[in-house]
Amino acid sequence: MKEFTLEPNSAATTEEFEFSALREARYYPLAIVREFMPYLSGHVLEVGAGIGQMSKLFVEAVGGNNFTAVEPDAKFAKQFREECPGIRLVEGTVSNLPGGTSCSTIVSVNVIEHIEDHVEELARYHALLSPKKGNLCILAPARPEIYSPLDKDFGHFRRYTRRTMKEALTEAGFAPEKIFYFNFPGYFAWLLNFKLMQSRSFNPTMVRFYDRFIFRYAHCLESEWCRPCIGQSIVAIARAR
Repeated sequence: MKEFTLEPNSAATTEEFEFSALREARYYPLAIVREFMPYLSGHVLEVGAGIGQMSKLFVEAVGGNNFTAVEPDAKFAKQFREECPGIRLVEGTVSNLPGGTSCSTIVSVNVIEHIEDHVEELARYHALLSPKKGNLCILAPARPEIYSPLDKDFGHFRRYTRRTMKEALTEAGFAPEKIFYFNFPGYFAWLLNFKLMQSRSFNPTMVRFYDRFIFRYAHCLESEWCRPCIGQSIVAIARAR
């Protein structure tokens, strides 16, 4: 495979990125870990770890000895080391991992949408997972009809549907096991604030309110009773064949 010349995040036109919203959320990141938890086994590799906000939670779930983070952006990697000094970090892409590296699980939270040739990137994950027939756990933005100016600012090439996610995973060699929409009320919040009103930033107060009083309870219904027909994000679980 050819080397990537475009790293995740390099198409973004804002330094804010998604981290500001995640910083204000308490229940949202925990919900992501809970969705992935049944599939976290063996050595876990987080691709596109950013500044380590999700990494801390994954380490709590699987232990530091079973976890490696990968982050290509030098600024984010520097901040990661400052905020997560005890967590193993490889600065670069999966191409920079030592030869012969394999893992049992790869987690990817809001990363794959930043990569133009996402199928080739997924194929790289497959190569790492295939020796152990491991799991790939992805969370990515969903529903192209709500693609907004903020998506473009963040460097998003696309938002996914269940069909387009399944097609990309299958083409890369994976066997999709679960693909479902995540964060039903967030779909309408994104549609209103960022698609229709074309806001270009997050309101910290509104993010906190949404996380604690809307998302918290909505996700309980989604995960325990019925997966929604649409959502602000999509979760995909796939196994390397």
